[in-house]
Amino acid sequence: MQKRKHSWAAFVGGGNKKGEKMAGEYSRILPKATHEERKKQEAKRKGKLKTLAGKLLKTVVGGKEMVQKAGAEDVAGNLLKRPSSRKGEERGTPAEETICRFIEQGKFLEACDKIYNLEHSGNDGMGKSESLYALLAERMWTVVGEALSGSDRMLLEPLQSVGESLKWEKQKEAERLGNGLETDSVSTWSPNFWRKDLEEKLMQYMTAQIPPFASSTNTDETALKQHLSHLEGRFLPSLEHRSDVFKEAGLLVTYARCCHASLCSHLAMLTDSNCFSFSQSLLIYEWIIKMYKRGSQACERPGHSLSLGAQCLVWILLKTEEKLLATARTEVGKALKEAFDTGKPPWADAAVIEIITEKTEAARRVSESLGEKVEAECLQECLRFLESYEDEVRSFIQLDGCPQIYSSLQILESCCLLSVSSEQNVKVNGFLHRMEDDIMEHFLQTITTKVRGTLKDHFKKYDSGFDHVLESLKQNFLTFGKKKTDIYEALVKAVNAIIITEYMQALLTTPRKASAMQRRRIVNKIEEDHRMMQTIFKECLGPAAGSLKDPIKAILELVQTSDPEGMKIALLPILKEFPDLRKEHLSAVLDIKDSLSREDRAALLKTFHDNCRELETEANLLFADIEVKPRKCGLCGCLCC
Repeated sequence: MQKRKHSWAAFVGGGNKKGEKMAGEYSRILPKATHEERKKQEAKRKGKLKTLAGKLLKTVVGGKEMVQKAGAEDVAGNLLKRPSSRKGEERGTPAEETICRFIEQGKFLEACDKIYNLEHSGNDGMGKSESLYALLAERMWTVVGEALSGSDRMLLEPLQSVGESLKWEKQKEAERLGNGLETDSVSTWSPNFWRKDLEEKLMQYMTAQIPPFASSTNTDETALKQHLSHLEGRFLPSLEHRSDVFKEAGLLVTYARCCHASLCSHLAMLTDSNCFSFSQSLLIYEWIIKMYKRGSQACERPGHSLSLGAQCLVWILLKTEEKLLATARTEVGKALKEAFDTGKPPWADAAVIEIITEKTEAARRVSESLGEKVEAECLQECLRFLESYEDEVRSFIQLDGCPQIYSSLQILESCCLLSVSSEQNVKVNGFLHRMEDDIMEHFLQTITTKVRGTLKDHFKKYDSGFDHVLESLKQNFLTFGKKKTDIYEALVKAVNAIIITEYMQALLTTPRKASAMQRRRIVNKIEEDHRMMQTIFKECLGPAAGSLKDPIKAILELVQTSDPEGMKIALLPILKEFPDLRKEHLSAVLDIKDSLSREDRAALLKTFHDNCRELETEANLLFADIEVKPRKCGLCGCLCC
């Protein structure tokens, strides 16, 4: 072992007779001033040693102070008393000298036995033994520090002695407890703290080897990847390299435990950062899984000395998983609030789906089970949000006004998109479908009220605003249609049916007493309105618009036909397509026909009477709910009414 600069023998007062004699001779021939200076230096040296011994005497590593300052100084002074001859040395403290030599030589186990014997000799008074235990501990941790900082094989024997001393402490502790010693005396015995002191020493060293990473401010994924790569490529191999000597010294278990604790502490610090995104937490999760698999494979190889503990990694893995799921919940919740906000930015609802899909797929690439957990957590957050949002929807549907048409469509499209993404989750879909039904009902009712109010005097006014309502609906529908939701086509068709029904209701309830000019103006308005409605619904539905029922077109063809026979021919397909058309409906339509004679009117009504049939089904009825007041002469029972 390498020689140390200080001398443990000098500390306990040992020396050789020849040296003392030579010193005496030299002192006699030195000048008086030099002699005085020599005495001052000697006193100064002894003072330093006295202070060191006093401090060590008071130190009980990890425990409490055992002696008062005055007592420490007395013991230190006693340790520093030096015999002036061989005869004085024999009357001195050979046990302490032997112990210090063992400590200096790295024979810590032998020193432990000697100190223990001194402690129980009855001549110690719990004074010198405590200071010697402290000296021993200090020297052991010096050896450990040197083993950590270098690869000197000459340190193996002292390090092995450290391991043996820890085993000795454990054995003695068991003996002391078995002998019925008081718990307090056992717990304050300074060797009891050696194992904890060793772990602290190892942890301090290992933590210092980890490169710093400002997780609170660094949100760059590339920087995190480089940091994890450094841990994998330099930090862990460095610990692995130094583990061999600790294994031979019998300290591998403690060394490995400290390795795991330092790494887990660092990873926990990274995971706890509130600034980390989902993707950054996923990087850590993936890295931990890789280290776990590598450790499992390494344990199967012969001669392997160090692998990251499975229990440690599983713990930090679960902690990182909690962080991942919490981050996913936060980001999905934020996107949901934006998606269902009536003043939301464009495509905010699509962002919800994108977030859920991206997070689920990214997690599934790392682990199938993690992907399922992330997806379930995202959908659960949707459910929590919808539970609270349902009350807002109920409040919303109590409002009236045209702006609610656009807001209703926004909520509907968000529900539709979320239904597609969460089709496997029954609870979430239950909420979404219920909200869809409520909003759909509110939306159609709003459309009905708006259109009915606009058409009330449509055929009396020059501009009732009906065209503005249609244009507004078209713009809203086209925006809604870009999302390609399943409900879009059904919704547009339902709105078309409402508009047609309300339009026919307004047309058939128009006052009968109109001049020929007014009748021509009504027919022209019908033709213009029909052309506009056809254009709008074809633009909104595309080819699907061909399946819409069009009674306005049929009525236009009927009233615009000039000859009575042609009108009879035009009436037959109307009766076939709209079997719920009643006599009063046809009579109201004929009222807007310009220049129709009484005879021709009667002939058309007879044709209706001969070809009308009983309704076989209640489906697709248009005229059934349209109430038209019969003409005054309708009570006579003639066919001309």
